[in-house]
Amino acid sequence: MKLQRHGTLACLALTATLALSACGSDNNEPASGATASGSAAAADCATGTLNAQGSSAQKNAMAEWIKAYQQKCQGTTINYEPSGSGAGIQAFIAGTADFAGSDSALKEEEQPQANAKCVGGQAINLPMVIGPVAVAYNLNGVQNLQLKPATLAKIFAGKITKWDDAAIKADNPGASLPATTIQTVHRSDSSGTTDNFTDFLAKTAEADWTFGKAKEWKAPGGTGAKGSDGVASRVKGADGTIGYMEWSFAENAGLGIAKIGNGAGEFAELTAESAGKTIAGAEVVGQGDDLKMKIDYNTKEAGAYPIVLVTYEIVCSKGLAADKLPLVKGFLGYAASTEGQAELTELGYAPLPETVRTKVETAVKNIS
Repeated sequence: MKLQRHGTLACLALTATLALSACGSDNNEPASGATASGSAAAADCATGTLNAQGSSAQKNAMAEWIKAYQQKCQGTTINYEPSGSGAGIQAFIAGTADFAGSDSALKEEEQPQANAKCVGGQAINLPMVIGPVAVAYNLNGVQNLQLKPATLAKIFAGKITKWDDAAIKADNPGASLPATTIQTVHRSDSSGTTDNFTDFLAKTAEADWTFGKAKEWKAPGGTGAKGSDGVASRVKGADGTIGYMEWSFAENAGLGIAKIGNGAGEFAELTAESAGKTIAGAEVVGQGDDLKMKIDYNTKEAGAYPIVLVTYEIVCSKGLAADKLPLVKGFLGYAASTEGQAELTELGYAPLPETVRTKVETAVKNIS
């Protein structure tokens, strides 16, 4: 078990709002003459303040990017509130967020409302963070738990209520499982993590998961908690609990992480490499600079960990206020750069595949 490998970022993860003051830097350059954002040493700097909110799954990534960008660029303040994907999209639509983080691309019914904020353009989905979804548990004496999608669906649907259930035993031959009552923990807020987790269950265990795919938790029973950190805290606090959360929160809490059955018939351990195998097979289904992706949760790629989400930054392709445009482009350009993406691995994320990263970088440069 890897405990607290994220160093100082574990501390930042506890902050509700990430608002880091600008620091002095010898690398303060105007946006017009800045070094390309793909450089390993510089960022396209601009001054001003950005306010963004949304996905709590990308909170640790945002904390690191904000810290790094503000160290490079004087006169910059970037605030990111991890309010949940649903709240982030609503803030973007209301005009109180300069961009939104969401673990799901804009829905068909949300797109026109988001577009209305973008004078002369549209709201686009830019994949920026690959966040594996961990199924984390707290069960005394049990390590290396393995769960097939059907078993996982039955647990969260309330059909399996004891840890020594025959289905869990079948997934874990030879393991000594207690008769402890299962306590499931789910997100209480509108959440892209929930949207992706329920999408996984709906596509891989249709017979056992009848609650569909949604940002709001639909199944009966269980305990709700706000944010990935809230779910991790609840799971850590009681024996017999299980919940889903972004990977880094499970690791920072020191929780057990289940191996999940994939389409190849294997139980896959969650690693950056195994998550990357699933994303490598994802398809870009958006048009132009809208880079919405479709993930194959039934991937048969050997060793692939199947529960993976992509967090998007939702931003206007055109129509940003003149005082916000350079800073939005500078900051998102840094996040999409090779340097920005390289920082993710140690935070419990997987970097974008280079074929996707270059498309995101181009889309950011095209914002006007």
